[in-house]
Amino acid sequence: MSDSLFRRARFRLAAHELRQLPADRGAEVAFAGRSNAGKSSALNRICDQVGLARTSKTPGRTQQLVVFDLDEDRRLIDLPGYGYAKVPTALRDHWRGLIDAYLSGRQSLRGVVLIMDSRHPLKDFDRLMLQYCRDIDLPCHVLMTKVDKLSRGDAASTLLSTRREMGLLCPRATIQAFSSLDRIGIDEARAAIAAWLSTTGPAAG
Repeated sequence: MSDSLFRRARFRLAAHELRQLPADRGAEVAFAGRSNAGKSSALNRICDQVGLARTSKTPGRTQQLVVFDLDEDRRLIDLPGYGYAKVPTALRDHWRGLIDAYLSGRQSLRGVVLIMDSRHPLKDFDRLMLQYCRDIDLPCHVLMTKVDKLSRGDAASTLLSTRREMGLLCPRATIQAFSSLDRIGIDEARAAIAAWLSTTGPAAG
């Protein structure tokens, strides 16, 4: 069931201001992550569509809140990547304010999928996002991406140590291994997101 839901994903709009977003009703899940963590690739793989979200060798290409409709009432939101984008400071500050206002004020937001590169987990932005989700009681599910770049043993130990440290930053957050290239963790990620999208009231963990 969740497979077909994500395959229906279609680009709707890119918003530079919150007022440009669709009406704040239904349910939506946001994707966040540092600029080179594999966010666009994860979105494309979860939705089983090669070109849904733009991927680029130049980090920071997502410069707006990009909305993908799943159906009339459910959406995925691709947030601007953070960390490496070579953009003016004023625009970077605008993104920060936009993301903060979106996460804290969007009533239809059910949770955040936080993308972390398994080779470089829990960077400053990741920690801030986890703490922010904890402070506003927003569910967070971490995709530890690019595990195909690690040995099986290293991937397992990194997942364990990251989960342990995450527990101190945001006790309710969950984490899984993920690889867009090797199709690792696709069904698990879809199930987590679909569960959020099935809720109709305030965000639930």
